[in-house]
Amino acid sequence: MTASTDHWVLTLVCHDRPGIVHAISGAILAGGGNITESHQYSSNDTGRFFMRLQVEAAVDRAKFEALIRPIADNLGAEWVLDTVGRPMKTLVLVSKAGHALGDLLYRQRSGQLPIEVPAVFGNHPDLGSLAQFYSVPFETHAINSDAEKRAFEQMLRTYIKATGIELIVLARFMQILSQEFCDEFAGRIINIHHSFLPGFKGANPYAQAHARGVKLIGATAHFVTSDLDEGPIIEQNVVRVEHDDSKAKLVSIGQDVESQTLTTAVRWFAEHRVLLDGDRTVIFS
Repeated sequence: MTASTDHWVLTLVCHDRPGIVHAISGAILAGGGNITESHQYSSNDTGRFFMRLQVEAAVDRAKFEALIRPIADNLGAEWVLDTVGRPMKTLVLVSKAGHALGDLLYRQRSGQLPIEVPAVFGNHPDLGSLAQFYSVPFETHAINSDAEKRAFEQMLRTYIKATGIELIVLARFMQILSQEFCDEFAGRIINIHHSFLPGFKGANPYAQAHARGVKLIGATAHFVTSDLDEGPIIEQNVVRVEHDDSKAKLVSIGQDVESQTLTTAVRWFAEHRVLLDGDRTVIFS
């Protein structure tokens, strides 16, 4: 391939049947393309086929789409074509805890995370200075009543559509989004929450974990649905803790694993490595 080639990422989901890989590969070959990365998976549970390809090709987007579209239409496939490494427009929502936001913005600025963050919205002003440090606009929107929540979500809808936001990240955003909002942006909202074995809910979960002598703590990144913390899981991590770890150390360890887990989930999503299969995810990491 010459220096003038473009590098594309193609994802495709359809009902499984023979000949899919041959058909797609043949179209790419016909366009003079070279497959640089390939993943595929057939789900025995749902009968669906999942594919992710990275392709170098000396054709523009319109010509590449023209090669794939008739095959995808014949397969009844959902498919997405994008440029490898293109920063995905990402809106981040926060409350008071800054560890997840700080990790996202640091890795975005350092080129480790292919996202573009045009704004951070918080329901408290606490993280304004952190966003300002990374030169990202920050807005505070108080949410103390049902009316304020409705107004906030309507503002989000307007902003998302006006700016072309592709991903919404809840970086320890301590508010529950309405079912209508979750349904409208299904598959585009990622949340992070702590995970304890056993689990603890309510106030001060780390204090509860410390009191019970928990030995494993972790974090789960998942898509947001109207069922609280029960959306399709994208990534999970777990860390062992010791009996002599203080509550403060448990909080520190937990925040580190939350940040790592959320950032990984966001990276995979931005690189089109996360495909939905009903209530499960297919991850081409």
